[in-house]
Amino acid sequence: MRIFSKYVFRQAAGSFALIMVSLTGIVWIALALRQFNVVTSQGQDTWMLIKMTSLAVPNLMAVIAPFSFLIAALHTLNRLNTDSELIVISASGAKVWTAARPLLLLALLVSIFLAFVSHFAQPWSMRQLRDYMVQVRSDLLTQVIQPGRFTSPETGLMFHIRDRDANGELLGLVMHDTRDKAQSQSYLAEHGTLVKQDGTAYLVMTVGHIIRRTDANGPPQIVAFDKYIVDLDRFEPQDGGPGDLKPRERYFSELINPDPESSSYKNQPGQFRSELHERFVTPLYPLAFAFLIIAFVGQAQSTRTSRMQSLVVTFVIAATCRLAGLAITNAMVRNPSMVAVAYGLPIGAIVYSLIVLKRSEKQRAGVGLFGKLMDGIASLFEAIRSRLAPSRPKGAAS
Repeated sequence: MRIFSKYVFRQAAGSFALIMVSLTGIVWIALALRQFNVVTSQGQDTWMLIKMTSLAVPNLMAVIAPFSFLIAALHTLNRLNTDSELIVISASGAKVWTAARPLLLLALLVSIFLAFVSHFAQPWSMRQLRDYMVQVRSDLLTQVIQPGRFTSPETGLMFHIRDRDANGELLGLVMHDTRDKAQSQSYLAEHGTLVKQDGTAYLVMTVGHIIRRTDANGPPQIVAFDKYIVDLDRFEPQDGGPGDLKPRERYFSELINPDPESSSYKNQPGQFRSELHERFVTPLYPLAFAFLIIAFVGQAQSTRTSRMQSLVVTFVIAATCRLAGLAITNAMVRNPSMVAVAYGLPIGAIVYSLIVLKRSEKQRAGVGLFGKLMDGIASLFEAIRSRLAPSRPKGAAS
């Protein structure tokens, strides 16, 4: 049976690789189209777009990889059954685990891959993406904003400069911010300089005024300043303070032992808990999918209707299990008791699959004894009929 196991593994692994590459390509194209404004409105080249969208892909592997394995394993077992290979193996006396072992091995490899992505590749890619975002925000002021033009990098935010000197200093800077519906702010400064520090970009304005309006019917507040610093990270939603890493950007040691002074940890401690347990729960889903597939589709089936029903039921159960896991991950942020539910969902699916397999083995044992008896009786009657049937003359028409 080693030859058959290698054959099943090659088929399943090839299908998994093809589906994985296809789904990843679709997701990458969707991300590239969504971030196309990086090239069109923020002055970046195509290479920067490719790097930023590619770095976002590992963050989606937790969803892509398990479903790729699910589709590949269902396709492999369905093809084996359609070609009667499972029927032949089952008729030879092999158990369901003959076809299950290579699928479990592939599921284990996918789980190891997911663990590597969650603990190493994802934090690294998110940190690289953070650095690129700082570069994009910096280049927005140094390259995109043209003298004498009004530039709006996002809704509710507008820049204008009178001129730019040879050193890159902005002259006659105007920045109008209406993203906060509760108030609008306008910054006017004679000079503006871009400063990068600790992974964050700052706009340092000198000699100017801030015009702040909180009431449409009331007078505006005017604040004069000699120097004012604006954190460009405010142009995008942030979970923490300047230079503070998000939970998804941290490695395991930084998640389990965060700095008590971290603003991210102070504001959202549940995010750290959710991210930490999600990295351990996600690799369990390929194994859970493998057991579900073996329990519902691993048996040889002779009718097309029952096989299609098994495929649909297995996919629906597995997909529901994974989507529920994603919802529980979000619930862990506010409710620590959901941690047990998060682990219990894939483990419960594995236990349930083993129970189904045990029951089906008992049923097959009973049916197998009766089937052998009926096959023996049929063989006996066939032998008697062949002996009693008159021999046909040689050359007679059939």
